[in-house]
Amino acid sequence: MTYRAGWIHYTNVAPILDALVLPPGVTAVTGVPTEMNAALLGGRVDIANISAVEFIRHADRLEALPDFSVAVLGPVYSVNLFHTVPLERLRRVALTRQSAMSVALLRVLLRERGLTPTLEAAEGEAETLLAQGYDGVLRIGDSALREWYRLVGPLTPETTMTALPHVGRGVTVTDLAEEWFRLTGHPFTFAVWAYRRENPPPPELVRAMREARREGLGHLAGVAARHGQKLDLPARVVQHYLWNFRYHLEAPDRLGLSEFAALAEPGHAPLRFGPQPGAGRGTLAPSGAGP
Repeated sequence: MTYRAGWIHYTNVAPILDALVLPPGVTAVTGVPTEMNAALLGGRVDIANISAVEFIRHADRLEALPDFSVAVLGPVYSVNLFHTVPLERLRRVALTRQSAMSVALLRVLLRERGLTPTLEAAEGEAETLLAQGYDGVLRIGDSALREWYRLVGPLTPETTMTALPHVGRGVTVTDLAEEWFRLTGHPFTFAVWAYRRENPPPPELVRAMREARREGLGHLAGVAARHGQKLDLPARVVQHYLWNFRYHLEAPDRLGLSEFAALAEPGHAPLRFGPQPGAGRGTLAPSGAGP
């Protein structure tokens, strides 16, 4: 029987997916986060790198691989709120339909600041929507990365990659992952590799994913050069973007995931993870629950 994978193949997962060779009996399709979330929950795919918030919301049905994530400690550069007024003066914010995760994170960050702007679904590039009357626009993924660089670039050889600009042409770019770090001091986990509990992935697929990740992280400059050409961005910018990511769902990433789950979906079911290689199954209890 064929095992079906659903990949959200943004640049941020290129170090895992670019070199992945699917084992016999496994097929794959690609789509944006909201499409793959729905495909997994609807049974059209068996595993997907879905938004962490959908994993949390459906924790009664889903389990995740224990050592795969898309997480960052600090800025992510591809989940951005573009705005023309200070955050405290936001009135209308355009939200992308492509990512439930980023919308949930924005809602948490606004609520923690005591802010209540009107949030409206609208698609389009940030500067276009800002010109149409929105004073904030949420953009994600490769498009957000390109639009950030279009505003703040080009970077000069003297630009330090640890203090990249975030203002250009009267637009401020607020990085939501960086705002999360300022709020909590924890990494933010955007995605996990989840599957329905009754249908875990074949071991051959998980081994292939681990091998592909080793290959991608071991040749990050090459990955960055290829994707820089696709995105029309300098390779050094894409390499900086990629080496920020945490792909192994380590203890700090789970801690940040637990804190976000408590803020975004209080009372959620325990988060469950498959066994680490050579270990038993693990459960991450909701905040406030027992050990």
